[in-house]
Amino acid sequence: MTWADFYLTCFAVGFLLSAISFIAGGLRWHLHLPHFPGGGGHVGAGHVGGGHAPVVHGSAGDGTAAHAGHEAPMSPFNFVTLTAFLAWFGGTGFLITRFSSIWFALGLAIAMGTGIVGAAIVFLFLTRVLISHEENMDSADYEMVGVLGRISMSIRENGTGEIIYSQAGTRRTCGARSENGSALEKGAEIVVTRYDKGIAYVRLWEEMSNEERVTES
Repeated sequence: MTWADFYLTCFAVGFLLSAISFIAGGLRWHLHLPHFPGGGGHVGAGHVGGGHAPVVHGSAGDGTAAHAGHEAPMSPFNFVTLTAFLAWFGGTGFLITRFSSIWFALGLAIAMGTGIVGAAIVFLFLTRVLISHEENMDSADYEMVGVLGRISMSIRENGTGEIIYSQAGTRRTCGARSENGSALEKGAEIVVTRYDKGIAYVRLWEEMSNEERVTES
């Protein structure tokens, strides 16, 4: 086998495996969609009910939660970048061998450098576009129980009003009822304790905070 054949084989194998991995990745992306239970935002974790206030992470001032990332960073040394390296390395090496008379070692170095550059480009495309942090959706981030927000439309006694809250960087609204049936005024800061059939059942944040302090003391 000549070096031209070797480079051509590397290019063919790398190109074929790259095409297969991208097709398989596209099918997986379209068939396995993220699940968003309840359609709401998740502010806090913890057990709500029985007199225990939820553990809320983030500021209660504007109803915005702070979430830590759940996804581990992708390693640059993976199957996709390896196949990209083979394709670019083989293609460049083949062209140099067939259409250039430069020294063998220099051609090999150029081919390897081009392969590394190609693998880096593919890696950046994967991490910045296909699987960016904005598209890595965790279902826990859309859990309604524990959401912190404010009353945007007053809730009458045993009636329904509306709350406004921030979730995943977006301001959202939702129909709401008081958990104990009491009236809640517009602007009051609340915590969602239950979510059922598109309605959030809420309690005053101050009230739940006081209960938590009493329990701890």
